[in-house]
Amino acid sequence: MRRQLLWMMVLSTAVCNLLQAQNIQNNPGSNHGNKFEQLGSILPTPNEYRTASGAPGPKYWQQRCDYDIKAELDEPKRKLTGSETITYFNNSPNQLTYLWLQLDENEHSKENNANYQDESTMPKQMTDNTLRRMENDINGEGGGVNLMKVTDATGKPLRYTVNKTMMRLELPAVLKPGQQFIFKIDWNYQITDRMAVGGRGGYEYFPEDGNDIYTITQWYPRLCVYSDFQGWQNHQFTGRGEFALTFGNFKVQVTVPADHVIGATGECLNYQQVLSPAQFGRWQKAQSTKEPIEIVTLDEAKAAEKQKNTAKKTWIFKADNVRDFAFGSSRKFVMDAMPAMVEGKKVMCMSYYGKEAYNLYRKFSTKAVAHTIKTYSKFTIPYPYPVAQSVEAANGMEYPMICFNYGRTEKDGSYSEATKYGMLGVVIHEVGHNFFPMIINSDERQWSWMDEGLNSFVQYLAEELFDNKFPTRGGPAWTITDYMRLPKDQLEPIMSNSENIIGFGPNAYTKPATGLNILRETIMGRDLFDYAFKEYARRWAFKHPEPADLFRTMEDASGEDLDWFWRGWFYSTDACDISLDTVKYFKADESFVPTRGTRDTTVMRPLAKPGGSTFDDISKIRNREDKNIKFATDEDSTLRDFYWRYNRGLESYDSTAYPVNIKASAEPMDDAMKQKLAGKYFYELTLSNKGGLVMPVILEWTYADGTKEIERIAAQIWRKNEGKIVKTFMKDKQVTKVQLDPLRETADINTSNNSWPKIADEPSRFQAFKMKQAALRATNNSNNPMQKAAEKGEGKKAF
Repeated sequence: MRRQLLWMMVLSTAVCNLLQAQNIQNNPGSNHGNKFEQLGSILPTPNEYRTASGAPGPKYWQQRCDYDIKAELDEPKRKLTGSETITYFNNSPNQLTYLWLQLDENEHSKENNANYQDESTMPKQMTDNTLRRMENDINGEGGGVNLMKVTDATGKPLRYTVNKTMMRLELPAVLKPGQQFIFKIDWNYQITDRMAVGGRGGYEYFPEDGNDIYTITQWYPRLCVYSDFQGWQNHQFTGRGEFALTFGNFKVQVTVPADHVIGATGECLNYQQVLSPAQFGRWQKAQSTKEPIEIVTLDEAKAAEKQKNTAKKTWIFKADNVRDFAFGSSRKFVMDAMPAMVEGKKVMCMSYYGKEAYNLYRKFSTKAVAHTIKTYSKFTIPYPYPVAQSVEAANGMEYPMICFNYGRTEKDGSYSEATKYGMLGVVIHEVGHNFFPMIINSDERQWSWMDEGLNSFVQYLAEELFDNKFPTRGGPAWTITDYMRLPKDQLEPIMSNSENIIGFGPNAYTKPATGLNILRETIMGRDLFDYAFKEYARRWAFKHPEPADLFRTMEDASGEDLDWFWRGWFYSTDACDISLDTVKYFKADESFVPTRGTRDTTVMRPLAKPGGSTFDDISKIRNREDKNIKFATDEDSTLRDFYWRYNRGLESYDSTAYPVNIKASAEPMDDAMKQKLAGKYFYELTLSNKGGLVMPVILEWTYADGTKEIERIAAQIWRKNEGKIVKTFMKDKQVTKVQLDPLRETADINTSNNSWPKIADEPSRFQAFKMKQAALRATNNSNNPMQKAAEKGEGKKAF
């Protein structure tokens, strides 16, 4: 009861803090003193474990858990059996009387699933998979973990209680600070059909050749996190919120059919025993190769598919200082490898894939793995592990040193541009998860954005450095505007629990990533941001950070007060909609006759070309201008294919001009002032904050001589009036156009009120596409690469 009351108090405080942050009631009824106030009590009070600077405190602690696991895959029965010895280290200052473990496979149990159901609608078309999913929603899947034996190190049975996807283990004696406890668990479970019932792990069956690909994830009973800020993180696993896990060392032995190839967390200790002599020789050669080498070749994988060896082999893996362990196993796998050097340390980059993905993964996967760990190391910390692996398994999920991705070709080996970039994007994203949250180990079950959002941000940086024309959608500010202009009742703050988010993709991935990119490119600048972000990664590598640790570190290491940004972007659902309401203008010169009134001026301005997904965002522009940046596709020409070449054939758009009448005020002045201000032009701008979210004011001035200038005003201009500002500018040349946020850096949801003179709304992406196609047909340009491809019958595919 006491623990329940404590949790109620903690929950009540958290809810009040979130409501305070959202409603911003510091100075109700006023037009200022709200959005720029400090977060104050909204953030947890600093202490000896977590300091006010955002760094771990002098008494920071965290638990440790080591695993020694033996497992066997029974392929005919599709069953996994395991036995594990667990050593738990109590590094906390507290005495423990029980431990909590996660039984994630109970997600598929009829009796022990978390039973967090969502509403459902009648399917438009009934298929076998649809019917199975509906049955599972109602009845469960009939799977789950079977606990065969739970004992201490001497074999004495231990008492335990299974609560859905959690297991409480009662300790035979109090586990005091500094002590360790060793216990054993024997278990088994039926592996589920992942393609039919969903989930992160399971098998995928290929009827064409009668084989499976196994992705074995969240498969063994594993310790929950016990922390200074929460105690036990034993929230149920529903399939949405991912994982909070404890670091430790793993030794894992997996017995599988002899013709299976395994990719797993950690280093394989017995390649010489499980690979053929020819394959092991290729592995040794791959240690110093410049290009990926097939360790298990396509021909060998195809032969294994047909033969189906019934003998068995045991693969042995070792992984230190990791929070989890996963593996993929199949006789369908081609395996390739090459080394990447990260600050003088060799990391073996590897890929596993079936023939269905060969033409994509053989060309791109391992090189994308290498590019990812090198790029993330630049922006965070050097990649610390000896291997990094990508497995094609028709999904996207991450674990230490290994991830499962998608991207298969057509049966003829061709692939579309969308498939190529989708595959590259998911490989970069999932490999990037090695850093967030596998190393910078946040609580995914509570705060999905701390791993998905931060990882999506660095994924964006990695994609930008892979190819300057990479069609990324998770970083440029303008890509989040469709989401942020939704009605308020369809939005949640980023600071929301994973289980309660409706717009999970935008809220957990895109909006946090976009916010960080806005900080880097528009608010802080690259130098300040990169230093502070890297400091956060350094401070919290192999530890358990919370949101306040990120917020405080970014401010502490940069010298920037960002509480207004965290408050608006992370704690509220406000959107950016800055309106350029009025422009007043006068020119002073020696011949000016001081009278009151107005005069008309006629200017010319060009129509903006269609934007949409091809919009050249600020990061791409700055990357091109930075002579120190080398793109992966420039350094390695083998990464260039048809689509890379096509995207270099830039389209041109005709621009037209038309006259606009401007009413401008003329104010009287004396002769001395007229002489001092001779040739000067004055513009008074009135702007209003219609969306509620304060942002920097970015103005592009277009002058009568055709030149342009961009002027940036920090968000603090709103601090004394959060709803409306008036600002006067003096220019040396006549202005013909004023454009707010010309590079779409602030996620402004309404661009129709961003210009003077007012211009028509930008065409939608569909309209822009139709205009582009019409231009292509009209020009009938035989040099156009897409037209050439169509004439050759290539369509939108490449080999």
